[in-house]
Amino acid sequence: MSDEKKLAIIATKGTLDWAYPPFILASTAAALGYQVQIFFTFYGLQLLKKNLALKVSPLGNPGMPMPMGMDKWFPVLGTAIPGMQAIMTTMMKNKMKSKGVASVDELRDLCGEAEVKMIACQMTVDLFDMPPSEFVDGLEFGGAATFFEFAGEADITLYI
Repeated sequence: MSDEKKLAIIATKGTLDWAYPPFILASTAAALGYQVQIFFTFYGLQLLKKNLALKVSPLGNPGMPMPMGMDKWFPVLGTAIPGMQAIMTTMMKNKMKSKGVASVDELRDLCGEAEVKMIACQMTVDLFDMPPSEFVDGLEFGGAATFFEFAGEADITLYI
């Protein structure tokens, strides 16, 4: 039995704002000496595509802080305005860049360099007819049993 701590993460979201938590937590844990695995399932598989086209979904996150009190009404009404998702995605990317936050691509690469094991849910890949060629190199494809093998001995398990 190893003294190395283990972190298991399940990533289920495929939007820009939900891409950050699994990669930030995984890369930080790896830097602290944890053995880390991320199991990407359902919409979380979007985070493993070679060509990321992630967008912000204000409808999916009504807690998004917005200027001028817009957070009280905008997440519901704003999604009805054509082009608003693209505008909000651009605003989020610009805000992150201005604050020096790494891009999702950079964080994902950092996880690869830190030997974070990334597993794509085979059942979801099959369900949505996703060609494996669309995904980044270095992934493992596996099912829930693959995740439980590691998570069963993990010190920390997170569902994101």
